[in-house]
Amino acid sequence: MTNLSNNSKTENFKDVQNVFTQHMRDPENNPAPEGVEDRRIGIYRDLVFNNIQSFIGNSFPVLRKITADENWHQMLRDYVSRHKSHTPLFPKMPQEFLQYLEHERGEQPEDYPFILELAHYEWIEIALSLDTREIDVSNVDLKGDLLNGIPVLNPISIALAYRWPVHEISPTFLPESPPNEQTYIIVYRKQNDEIGFIVLNPVSAKLIEYLQADEKLTGREILTNIAEELNHPNPDVVIKGGLEIMQDFLGKDLLLGTNK
Repeated sequence: MTNLSNNSKTENFKDVQNVFTQHMRDPENNPAPEGVEDRRIGIYRDLVFNNIQSFIGNSFPVLRKITADENWHQMLRDYVSRHKSHTPLFPKMPQEFLQYLEHERGEQPEDYPFILELAHYEWIEIALSLDTREIDVSNVDLKGDLLNGIPVLNPISIALAYRWPVHEISPTFLPESPPNEQTYIIVYRKQNDEIGFIVLNPVSAKLIEYLQADEKLTGREILTNIAEELNHPNPDVVIKGGLEIMQDFLGKDLLLGTNK
């Protein structure tokens, strides 16, 4: 037999809960539950918004620094009121905010034209820092010959191409138009868990492309192929320069060594 009294209480609680959460998300357009003192509910209202605002600000520090306070508060209020999160996990909130910028916010006159790319770049750093994989060097010769051996790329890395020089954006550098050339960056997590990034030139970008393809080519074979693709008149120059790049990558923990 159904207990009508208990069902009624449950439905009433759900109704109050729904009113409460809608008010937390958008207090200007959704009244608070009846019978609750505004001073009391205001504590929860401010706590929810300030916690989200602080967490997003810490997750996207450059975006926060270059955005005026009024615009930042308006953007975060819009995010809280409109975005439907796909996960309850707090560490996933930066990804939720990125989805809001990409799919929900739309073009706003006060937003920088590079806002989405900058946010994506800052989010990548978070994503790699939360990657649960460990870097396994058990089958890596840490002092191997990078030219005659098969170079091993740090697996916790991602190569990116942006229209804007996102790694340079700061309160003192706010470009109004993108440069003629794209910016190529590889972001990775070092073995000490620090996040690093390297800006790539045409040769190093091609080198990363080959290493990610994991075709088991030696360093010399990769660089010879790159020289042919670039139609370089002196392949030895490309090989010498490419070796210097690989040695630099090795010192920065982007390359781990060579296959044993």
